[in-house]
Amino acid sequence: MDRLRLTGYAVAQLLLAVVLIALAVLWVVGGALIVVWVGLGILAGVVPATRLVANVHRAMAARTLGQPVPVPYQPAPRDRGFFARVGAVAADPMTWRDLAWVFVAPLVGLVVSILLLVLLVGVVTTPIWWFVTPPLMTARAYFDRFFLAYSRTERLEQRVQALAESRADLVDHSAAELRRLERDLHDGAQARLVALSMTLGMADAAFDEDPARARQLVSDARETTAAAIGDLRAVVRGIHPPVLADRGLAGAVEAMALDMAVPVTVNAHLDGRPPAPVESAVYFGVAECLANIGKHADAAHAWITLTHEVRDGHGFLRADVGDDGRGGAEPAAGTGMLGVMRRLAAFDGTMSVSSPAGGPTLITVEVPCDLSWPRTTLSSGPA
Repeated sequence: MDRLRLTGYAVAQLLLAVVLIALAVLWVVGGALIVVWVGLGILAGVVPATRLVANVHRAMAARTLGQPVPVPYQPAPRDRGFFARVGAVAADPMTWRDLAWVFVAPLVGLVVSILLLVLLVGVVTTPIWWFVTPPLMTARAYFDRFFLAYSRTERLEQRVQALAESRADLVDHSAAELRRLERDLHDGAQARLVALSMTLGMADAAFDEDPARARQLVSDARETTAAAIGDLRAVVRGIHPPVLADRGLAGAVEAMALDMAVPVTVNAHLDGRPPAPVESAVYFGVAECLANIGKHADAAHAWITLTHEVRDGHGFLRADVGDDGRGGAEPAAGTGMLGVMRRLAAFDGTMSVSSPAGGPTLITVEVPCDLSWPRTTLSSGPA
């Protein structure tokens, strides 16, 4: 069955080779006529057609090799003009790799596909087809992957660029957080402490002449002190919630769910605790999701699932936050979700949002990390 599937790929590649030849001709014609603008219109159709055919070959190569061959194209800007999109496509290295592949792949496809079909049809050569098909189609898959996927060096270069961008975003986010903390301290605790100092000064001056007034001022100072302590605790919770340090991610999320007006079901199955920075990043990501549910979702029920799984020898901490609300969540519409994405990017984490109009909404946060410390299993009904 596997050999028949590979032979089916060979037949498909034989048919696609004809398409590639036509695309190669259109590439040449479009490139020659681009000086009179007609070629730009031709290329505007040829580029997406080439990418479509290349994606089909990527899918066949991935199934043949048993390894992912991801689509590597850079996203084109949506909110900019036609020429900006053309520039983005032209600046994408994969556009030119696709072009080179278009001129080489038809010959390889024709040779490999015709050879396999001839071996299959011949009575004497059928046993040869049985043994030749897997290595030949594997070689063809490696050929396609060589052109249609980034090399290891290019992936490392992209990785370095992504890391530099994420670190720059994190620095900006950290600077913004420091400014926020400064405002909170200045407008909250500091203002209350200044008022406390003035109240105590007036109480000290009134002790001899008006003891009743002095006692009232001391009582007011006590209330101001309590309010200042509350402000300081709020600031501390914004930096690193004490409940997170005491109870871990699962317990902290459960405590946060209990404060929600919407019933929230929490299911956490963790074999230990992630590193403190990762734990904090995921906690604040979940907190932002719950805050959005409370403000915008109009949901009757929400749920949170915390899991840790190992894939390809690497551990991943995953948090799923969902609700049955109105949907339509758009991460780019506000700063909260963007801040969470920046925070997660510092740990190579990702956030994906599925929120069709009418709901439900499902937000998935995933961060690569290993766990340590004792196992944590938590399951609760609606909070």
